[in-house]
Amino acid sequence: MKRYLYLIFMGVLMSSCYHPERICSEYKTGEFSFTYTVDGEEKIGRFTRDSIYSVEYYDNKIDSATVKWVNDCEFVLQDIKTKSSVHMKILSTTDNSYTFEYGLVGEVKKAKGTAVRTN
Repeated sequence: MKRYLYLIFMGVLMSSCYHPERICSEYKTGEFSFTYTVDGEEKIGRFTRDSIYSVEYYDNKIDSATVKWVNDCEFVLQDIKTKSSVHMKILSTTDNSYTFEYGLVGEVKKAKGTAVRTN
């Protein structure tokens, strides 16, 4: 019985040390797509990002923002027209995508999404 408890303890200890891979520098620029839901309908949007600007295409609209990197995995998008800001944090990366968390600057409420590289 002690052996099983030891194995369970070691399994929990080892899994608590797991950190998802984050190679954020590979996603600072490029073309990406993402899915989002409006009134229960899933839609696909896309955006391009360079070192200064991010241009988003969704619902037959174009939205532009400036990009300011806080560190390798976090940046702030400031809408050029409204000046509202969104804090973005890359949580994990894969070979062609990244999972992120975002929310308006100064607000606690956050949402998550996934962006897939298209270029």
